[in-house]
Amino acid sequence: MLHDRLLVRQPSDDGERRSSSGIVIPATAQMASRLCWGDVLGVGNNVRNIKIGDRVLFNPEDPLEVEIQGDAYLVMRERDIHAIASERTEQGTGLYL
Repeated sequence: MLHDRLLVRQPSDDGERRSSSGIVIPATAQMASRLCWGDVLGVGNNVRNIKIGDRVLFNPEDPLEVEIQGDAYLVMRERDIHAIASERTEQGTGLYL
């Protein structure tokens, strides 16, 4: 990856989802735009706060999609990341905004 770009594994889109109470939500149901979690697989040399293996929160409508060896990935800038969830605990919460 170059500059401030990230390669993120695209979240699997299973179609139907279940709510926390067990109600099945069909894939055709209209929902407000949601942020998604993804795993970072590559970082550019100018990325400062994100490392390979971090789990990041992003808007799935913003990034560009690329296919590598038949698998779909997302390419985005570091500034498009809303939060990082990782095992680093120097801040105490494990969630970094």
